[in-house]
Formats: sequence, structure tokens, C-alpha cells
Amino acid sequence: MIGSDYTLELCNVFHSGQVEPGSFFQRLTGGVKTGVILKDVSFATQSGEVTAILGSKGSGKRALLDVISRRAPSKGHILLEGIPLEKEQFRSSCALVKHSTRLLPGLSVQQTLSLSLTKISGYMKSSKVKQVMADLALSQVADKCVTSLTKSEYRRLVIGVQLIRDPLILLLDEPTWDLDPLNTYLVISILSNAAKKYGTTIILTMEKPRSDVFPFLDRVVYLCLGDVVYAGPTRNLLDYFGSIGFPCPQLENPLMYYLCLSTVDRRSRERFIESNHQIAALVEKFRVEGPALMQTAGPRGLNKVQHSYGKMTGVSVLWMLYLRILASIFNFKRHGIKQMFMRLFSLPIYFFILWLFYNEAKDYQRAFITKSGLIFNAMIGTYFISIMNTICLYGPYRTRYYQESQDGLYSGASLLLSWNLVSLPFSLVTAFASAAIVYPILGDISENLDFLYFALVIWSCYIYAEQQAIAVMMVVKNGLIAGIVNIYLTCIYVMLASGVLRSYKGYEEWLYYLTYITHTRYASIFLHRNIFKQPTFNVLPYSDEENCTSITNLIQTSSNINTNSNANCRYPSGKAFLTERFTAKGFGGDIYHTGDFNMDFNLGISFAFSLGIIIFNKFLYLMPLPCYIVDKFSE
Repeated sequence: MIGSDYTLELCNVFHSGQVEPGSFFQRLTGGVKTGVILKDVSFATQSGEVTAILGSKGSGKRALLDVISRRAPSKGHILLEGIPLEKEQFRSSCALVKHSTRLLPGLSVQQTLSLSLTKISGYMKSSKVKQVMADLALSQVADKCVTSLTKSEYRRLVIGVQLIRDPLILLLDEPTWDLDPLNTYLVISILSNAAKKYGTTIILTMEKPRSDVFPFLDRVVYLCLGDVVYAGPTRNLLDYFGSIGFPCPQLENPLMYYLCLSTVDRRSRERFIESNHQIAALVEKFRVEGPALMQTAGPRGLNKVQHSYGKMTGVSVLWMLYLRILASIFNFKRHGIKQMFMRLFSLPIYFFILWLFYNEAKDYQRAFITKSGLIFNAMIGTYFISIMNTICLYGPYRTRYYQESQDGLYSGASLLLSWNLVSLPFSLVTAFASAAIVYPILGDISENLDFLYFALVIWSCYIYAEQQAIAVMMVVKNGLIAGIVNIYLTCIYVMLASGVLRSYKGYEEWLYYLTYITHTRYASIFLHRNIFKQPTFNVLPYSDEENCTSITNLIQTSSNINTNSNANCRYPSGKAFLTERFTAKGFGGDIYHTGDFNMDFNLGISFAFSLGIIIFNKFLYLMPLPCYIVDKFSE
């Protein structure tokens, strides 16, 4: 058990990695250019101290945070109280705040903190939330949606999500980036006060430090191309550089002055060579005289605190993720209204539009085509709207998952289970509401069992398309591209297996058997069988003036139907229509009693596909991904 006073030490740390961006193929095959990023980095810091890592772009600041957080491999020693800091220990007791951290857009500030994944709960957590909001000057915006916050408020909230966990070490990547001077001062002063109050070691990176933050930094580390130019107490900074011949001019910002001194000058070849030699001399000088400067000194004004860090249980995590999704939906903020509308009303509105187009259709011979078209449009619309809703709504949860999973807080299976617990009831309600709109056009609404089956298959279509979109979104970050990929896949199996755009009779044998591995085949056959089995479709007239009673006793196979003397009366019954659209070449027999047209079989297989892809996604989100894909979602 680590006490309230502790020391973090880095001893001779080396790190190699990608030094230039590569193409997708290069990253996939490992053909990117690599090199040494950190070279013999050593420094120490104590609890309650704020340490700033300073350096220009490409100096290795972010890589150093990744090494300390054990997200990147390294050589050397990273010790916490003399014991090697392992990845699992960092995940359970420390925290890293990325510069591009994204929070769930539908929550307020207080909800974001209250629903953070911490070990404490109940009254203790409620008190901690109020305390952190007060410490970060967020109390006045407690009920404000995160999407309405200023940059400074958003950054402080991101920091607060981690402070709730009482981390021993808090790493911050550019917490003041793109902030104005006043907010930069505010953020750094708040971090300094939090470090002293909670006894937390705070390590942050800065590219352009201002002079007014100088008093709040206990230690600074200057990096240049992975080498340490200086690492030690801030109060010794001026004396050290003055002693080696580089005194800071009066009225200059010492932090920025020595940062420029530690930066390669690329304005000309001569300046480049000269600055390289100067930096090499500074690095060598620090290697000789630096160890004496890095002696740790007790932090100023440290309060002794009892840390309450730790990991939540699996059930607690699942419950908190579930509450997050519900809280983002059931509110009157713009994002909550959007979610509620898309989940409950987008599909019924589409079905109402279908009702407007098909409501006037009468029971003539063309009803076989029009009602088959209605079934087709209902099914494909369910697929596409489910994809659209998932692309729009699932993205923020996916991004947050990729960020929090790197902290080891939960797995993809937990995210999907909580998502499904919320999504499935919504999709069930919207599927039944939508089916109730169009079913009176297709059949007798009083036939409760037939309507129930019809709505269930529509629901299975919604589930399948939703899970397919989730699977694609695992590796495709851009929502537009993910939507195009899903729609393209859906169009393929809809054209292949719906039986509406093309009859099965026209397929080659291998193509016909390919339809058996699609969800659309079973859903389409079930919906058509459910509707066209009705006696209403026996001997439909061609129009008010022309009936088709002369074909009542004709045989049922499609080959005999084509010999009918009345060309306008193509289908004597719904069975004939189903035979033409959904049977292969040479098919014979009573289709109502074959396995392919069995109602229970097709209903069961439709849900088997939906359940199967849910289980598939659970395993898919447990698979380790290449680092560049994880980093892409975290950016």
C-alpha cells in the first residue's frame, strides 16, 4: 500500500517508435520509419508536486507520457516508491488525460462527474463531485451540457473526471493548448492547488509556457529530440543555466527563453548546425551536473490524504454505463431530444410515408406487386434507418470507450451489453409502432398473431442492421464512410436475397445457395408468406370491370400459370406468387409445407441472425486492435 508521500523516478529511460507518419498499408505491415524518440531520460518528482515537461513539437513530450503510463514500451526503470510501475498498477491508481479527450455530449457537468467510473459511490461520491466541481471552478456550470462549455471549462471538466478517482499520478497532455492567457493561468493554478490538496503528482506537457505560470511549477523537464537538457526544481533553473554561461536576460520569460535555447533552429543551415552543437553541449553538461539537481525535496504545503483509487466491479461498471446512456437520452437538452426522436420516431415517420403512398392500393391483381413492394420498402427502410440511427448515436460512446478502455476501466463487451440493454427496448417499441401503421394495408389487424410475427421480423431487421453498423464502426472512425460501407453491404444482400428485385428462379445454383447465409432471405420470405397466405389473395380481379374467375382451378406451379389464357390475371393465389419469387429452378410440391417456407423456421432463423451478430460483436470488441487504430479513435 502506497502512503500519502511517494516518489516517482525515471532512470535511464529509452523509447523507440514511429518517427514519421506512414500510409495505412505501411502501418498495417509495420513498414513505417522508426527511431529512438527518448534517449536516457531521468528525473524524479514527488507527491504534491507539479512537473512541467517542456519542449518544441517533436521533442518527445507525448511519448514520455505514454512511457510513464506504460502504454508504450521502453527500456530503463520507472519506479514508484522504488518499485517498478507496471501497466496494471498505473491503470488502477493513476490517470492520463489526453489532449483530445471527448466526453459524452448528452450529459451535464454534474452528470459527467457523477457517472464517472470510480470505486466510491453513494453519499461519498456525491460529496466528492461537489468538492471537485468547487476545486475546478465548475459549480456555476453544474447543470450545463458539456457541448455548451467553453474550452477552459471543458478542459477542467476532463481533468475533474480523473480527479474524482483520486489518482496517485495524473498525467496531462497539453492541458492549456489553445487557451487564452487568463484561462491558462486559471488551469495551471487550479492544478497546483489540486496537487497540494490531494497529494497528487501532476505531470503536464506545455509547448508555449507563459511567465505567470512559473510560480506554480515545482519542477521542469526540458526535452529536445528526446534528450534531457534540464530536469530539476524550478527554483534552481535560473541558477543552473546561469552557472553554465546562459543567464536569463532581464524582463524575459525564463521558461520560454530556455525553451528556445533547447530548440533546434531551422531557419538556415548554419543556424541548424550551430543550434545542434549547442544543444548537444547542454545535454552533455546536464549529464555531468544534473544528478545533483534532481535530488528530491519535500513538496510545499502537502496535505495528507487517504487515496480512494481502485477499480470498480464488473456489475458496477455495467450499471454505470447503462445509467450514462439513459441519462444522455432522458433529458430536455438538444442531444437528448435528438436521441429520443431518432430512437422512437424516425422509423414510424418513414412507415407513415409508406402508408401515404400505399394506402389507396386496392385488392386487384397488381396488389401482388404493390404489397410485395410495400414489404420490400418496409424491410429495406428498417435496415437503412437502423444504420443511420446507429451511426449518429453510437459514435460518441464508441470514442469514449476507446479512451477509457486504455485506462483499463471496462471492455468492449461491457459497452455493448449496456448499449443493447437500452437500445433493444427502444427498437422493440419503434418496430411495433411502425408495423401497426402499415399492417392494415397488408392484412387484417385483428389477426393479432400475424401482426405480432410481422412486427417481430421488422424488429429483427432493425437489430441486425444496428449490430452490423456497430461491427463496422469498430474499425471505421468517420461516420460518413461507416454509413456508406454499411449501406453498400445492405444493398448487396437485399438485391441478392429479398426475392423482390429479382426472382430466385433466375439464379445460378451457387448464387441461390448464397442467399441462405443472409438475414434478408429469411425475413423477406417470412413477411411475404405472412401476408400472401391470406385467402384475400385467391383469384384477385384485374379491375372493377374484369375479374379472374376463369383461373380458379388452374394448377399452382408457375410454369402452368404462364399458360393461362387471360394474360392480365397472372397469379391465381398468393401461393403462386410466392412460388415464382422464392423457389429455385425445378422446384415442385406444396411450398406451404416445405422447410424454406415454414413460418416458425424463418422467424427463428431471422432472430438467430440477429442474436448471432450480437454475440459476434461481443467477441469482436474483445479482440486487441493495432495501436494505430486505437490511437485514431483517441485523437
